[in-house]
Amino acid sequence: MIKQISTVAVYVEDQQRAKQFWTEQVGFTVTAEFPMGPNTFWLEVGPEGAQSRLVLYPKSMMSNWEEQKASIVFESDDVLGAYETMKAKGVEFAGEPQQMQWGNYVSFRDLDGNEFLLKG
Repeated sequence: MIKQISTVAVYVEDQQRAKQFWTEQVGFTVTAEFPMGPNTFWLEVGPEGAQSRLVLYPKSMMSNWEEQKASIVFESDDVLGAYETMKAKGVEFAGEPQQMQWGNYVSFRDLDGNEFLLKG
């Protein structure tokens, strides 16, 4: 039986630049970084202690990366606090946090234009 999501690939131009974004601006930690070829790595990041992680995969190694975009939703106990912290660190948001019956949400983009949803 499947028990959890292990990783989700996010296709990026520059792995080190993407690593800096996810660790310094979003607040994730690096959970794996292994050489995969010349100037490329198997690079995983995620929230501290989380079981699911993002793989920051180089676009240059995936000819059809444009067709492989994932829809990723991050959950937070404090969407408004996370929004304020991330925004202060330069993360680009698609708008202000919105409130629904089930909670708050807001969309943000990484440096490669991938869009993510933060909900809680």
